[in-house]
Order: sequence, then C-alpha cells, then structure tokens
Amino acid sequence: MKKFRFLTAGESHGKCLTAIIEGIPAGIEIDVDFINNELHRRQQGYGRGERMKIEQDTVEITSGVRFGVTIGSPITLAVKNRDFESWQKIMSVAPEDITDEKSFSTFRPGHADYAGSVKYNQKDLRNVLERSSARKTAIEVAVGAVAKLLLKELGITGSSKILQIGSACCPFDFHEEIDVMKEKGDTIGGKFVVSYKNLPVGLGSYVHWDKGIDGKLAQAIMSIPAIKVVEIGTNPLGYQGSNYHDELVIRNGEIERLSNNAGGIEGGMTNGEELLVSAVMKPIPTMRKPLKTVDAKTMQETEAHFERSDVCAVEACAVVAEARVAWVLADEILLKYGGDNLEELKRNYNLKSGN
Repeated sequence: MKKFRFLTAGESHGKCLTAIIEGIPAGIEIDVDFINNELHRRQQGYGRGERMKIEQDTVEITSGVRFGVTIGSPITLAVKNRDFESWQKIMSVAPEDITDEKSFSTFRPGHADYAGSVKYNQKDLRNVLERSSARKTAIEVAVGAVAKLLLKELGITGSSKILQIGSACCPFDFHEEIDVMKEKGDTIGGKFVVSYKNLPVGLGSYVHWDKGIDGKLAQAIMSIPAIKVVEIGTNPLGYQGSNYHDELVIRNGEIERLSNNAGGIEGGMTNGEELLVSAVMKPIPTMRKPLKTVDAKTMQETEAHFERSDVCAVEACAVVAEARVAWVLADEILLKYGGDNLEELKRNYNLKSGN
C-alpha cells in the first residue's frame, strides 16, 4: 500500500492541470518558489517548441498547506494552461459548444492515437491527444517538487545530467545535432541519468516481485511519454562478474564500496550508494516532416497530422524523471519510517537508519 499517493487530472489545452497528494506529513515547509523553479526547469532546454513561449508555468496550492507549512491533510496543486484562452470553446465541457475545430482523424505514428482510439472508441483523435500529451508532465513535476521537499528534510538530494543527444556524446555538440534535425523538419532523442544521494540502506525489498525498488523506479520512468529504455547503474554488457560487481572494504571503521556499478541498488533494495538511473528517450513522433499513416474516417493512406511540437525535449524529460524518482523515494521513506508529522518522521529516520 502506498503512503505517498496522488492523482492528476487535466488535458493539454484544458483549463488547468491538477493534482491531489495524500500522505505528506504535517510540518514540512512548502517553498512555492522551489516548485515554480522546478516547473521552469521543465520548460527549458535547447530544441523546445513554441508553446514554451506561451506557458509560464506556476503552481497554485489550494489545500493542505497553511502559512507555508503542510498540515497533514491532502494537498491540492493546480497549474493553469495559459493557452486555454485560445481553446475555451474547443475544450469546453458544455454540450452546446460542440465543434469540429481542431478535430483530426489521421493517426500519428509513435503516438497514442491509434491504440487510444480503439480502446476508448474515439473518432475524434483530439480526445486521445489531449490526455496522452506530455503536457501532463507539468503537474507531475509539481508533485515531484513536493516529494523533493520531503526528501530534502532528510538530507536526500537529486539531480540529472544529459549523457547523449542523437549520436553526440559531448555537450558542445548537442546544439549542432538538434539544429541539423530542426533544419530537416525531424526530431531527435537522447539519454540522461538521474542521481539521488544520501539514501539510507534498505528502501525496497526482495521478499516479493512488486516490492523491489528497482522495479518501481523502472515503471515510474518507463511510463514517461517517449521513454524506451531504463537502466540502473552501469550497463553490464561486456563486463565479467569479477570486474562488474561492487566490492566492499572497511575504511575508518565504515563499510565502503570500490565502485558503484549497481547504481545504488542490490536485491531490490537501496544499498547506501548513490542511486543512478538512466533512460533513453526516443525522438518525438510529431514532426514537420510527415510520416505515412491512415485516416481513421476514410480508411485511406495519407500523411500524419502535425501538432505543434518540440525538436528535442531530452532535458525536460530528465527533469520529469527526477520528479518521478522523487515520488518513489518519498513513498519508500514513508513506508519504512512512517510519521504523521515531520518531527516524528525525523525521529524514526534517525533511529532506524542510524544517522
């Protein structure tokens, strides 16, 4: 059973994105500027599209916080879509406002359009696009920021780094790789790593298949739109057991590792080393260079519908992954150490972890 629970709602061009978070102990300071900065980080990165010039995401907190501190009740977050001003009738909930403006029926390869239209019996693919859009990750980053504030109280911090864009592995070449794709009307993906430091030993478990923290992390990151590969630690291909596994030694009376190829996880549990989770994002499937597809209404071959999009969003995706890792870690911390308020949580954490 989860301790850190939440639901999000909202569409890409709807009025707003919202989330309700349950399980955050009372007494945690909620820094709105920190949350907004996380939202700003998600909007940055070379290769982002025109919408980032429209949306200046900021969070509104409508419950669960009083005078800047959590009070133990559910926390409600909202991020308004500024673009909604141009979409009010198109995204209206009222039946009298029905319109076919912005409707489309041509499946976009690589998107949720085809499978989503079959699953939910939708003829207008706008109804699939709106929720399957990566726009919903804005509110997820806000939720992750709250989780990060909880972790920060225990000295746990996270970050991310871009490892590769297309074939370029050097930061100096990233922009050039993106510019080439933009000129072609194409898109490009890449690889990033998320790291969290100062984790205690024993988050997760080996006793059941669904208790391993590596499995939880993999699910959280793999379900980010466009993620196709998730790795924990160093990729073991090409290694032998003798030079892959992390040997233990005693130094100054403490157990230390000679390496961290396991990425901070062994047997489905954190082992006290730095958590390292990397992921590969595929090229964004919406592009100006149209792909072949089928029109759902006419059942004729045609070219894919183009919706305003990015050329590359790997940097933004890394920020989303940071947030999702924070969810998992916050939940595991609360499961292991408990506490209805921050003082109780810290006391349990210090006693049980030996900090």
